[in-house]
Amino acid sequence: MSKQSRGHLVKGRNGNIKLVLTEDVLHLGQQGEVVEVRPGYARNYLVPRGLGTIPTEHNLRLLDRYKVRVLQAREARIADIKALADQISKFSGITIESRANAENQLYGSVGSAEIAAGLKAKGYPIEAEMVVLEGAIRETGLFGVKLNLGFSIETEVKVAVVSLADKR
Repeated sequence: MSKQSRGHLVKGRNGNIKLVLTEDVLHLGQQGEVVEVRPGYARNYLVPRGLGTIPTEHNLRLLDRYKVRVLQAREARIADIKALADQISKFSGITIESRANAENQLYGSVGSAEIAAGLKAKGYPIEAEMVVLEGAIRETGLFGVKLNLGFSIETEVKVAVVSLADKR
């Protein structure tokens, strides 16, 4: 087959095909890198899923424009997360009610899922994976709990764990 009939595939060493990655691919490379892959991997996985494309001048220009849009979207997302972190740091905190004995020991424990649910009830879009606990909370009291909101942005929220009997 000639080069024309194969869609301008650029061959590398050992018969591998050169592709430009349009997305980050685990164990292969970052977006924008030119990589060499086996023809079947390129034909059956990377190209059909839009993860790689043939390195023509046109495709490289399109990829550069796409990178700019992705970077702008990422910066906007980071700004939104910073604003959320600022709101949470100014927030007075949440109260979680749980059954406890006379020595203020909880019959169960309060974990990241309960804290995330309490924050969601107050209107904050926090997932359980964002809550950073060294261990489950097993007693009543006031606790400072760290939240990792993504992009290495962290904040802290106050969590008051009270006994159902102490409910006021």
